[in-house]
Amino acid sequence: MQLSRTGLVLALTTIVAAAPYEKRWSHWGSWGDDGGRPWWSGPPDTSYLEIGKRILNSKTAATCNLAQASLPQPPIALPTPAEGLTLSHVAIGRGTQNYTCDLQNATAVPKPVGAVATLFNVSCMAADIPELMEKLPSIALNLPVPSADNTLSPAYQDMSGHHYFVDDTTPFFNMDTALHQYGTGAFQKANASAAPGSAPKGQYGSGNGSVAWLKLDAKDTTTGQTFQEVYRTNTAGGSPPEMCTGMQEAFEVQYSALYWIYGKTGS
Repeated sequence: MQLSRTGLVLALTTIVAAAPYEKRWSHWGSWGDDGGRPWWSGPPDTSYLEIGKRILNSKTAATCNLAQASLPQPPIALPTPAEGLTLSHVAIGRGTQNYTCDLQNATAVPKPVGAVATLFNVSCMAADIPELMEKLPSIALNLPVPSADNTLSPAYQDMSGHHYFVDDTTPFFNMDTALHQYGTGAFQKANASAAPGSAPKGQYGSGNGSVAWLKLDAKDTTTGQTFQEVYRTNTAGGSPPEMCTGMQEAFEVQYSALYWIYGKTGS
């Protein structure tokens, strides 16, 4: 599948141009505000700069081949995609994992009740520069949750869609937007594997760890939905405390992750 490299160039342009920046936001603002930089542009380092210069100076045609992308695996591997499926899209998600607590129970533990995230297209980055790709969730976690409504932002063009839950156990991917129609689908958890020990504990290195990597299967394979399997990988943050002590009845934990979306070959 051939995809535009616009998102890749935008991201790397931002990284190359980024000046040293140490401010940490005291609240979550809108992506594109005058006081902040785009969510992907973490503090620059030499490796990012060299990668950015290499891609921006390239004369390669403005397309990329997702067949070159390789699905990452956690220490205990997830099952591979089913036969007959091909990678159709890769997105980075930035949002929250959501939980509730029974405040009447002194020994209650947080109950997961889904997640909400905005998805952005990083398909070409997955194909072309995986060494940067794997760093993106950790960078995004420490930057403001982007606004999905700021149409003046350059990266608005690369918003893939939205991820949310229609009930406590059914994640949904709505990737039909005003700009792009990639598809939609409801899923169910098929497999989970703990995040690597090196995964971020949370924002700025403080938190309760990163949520598991997942394999999701289509909840109903008879609906004809475009997407059939989704992998959540390279998670950053999102885990709740072990107990509900001191927590509110409902609370959110900031997270970021990569989503690898597979569809039927030729769809």
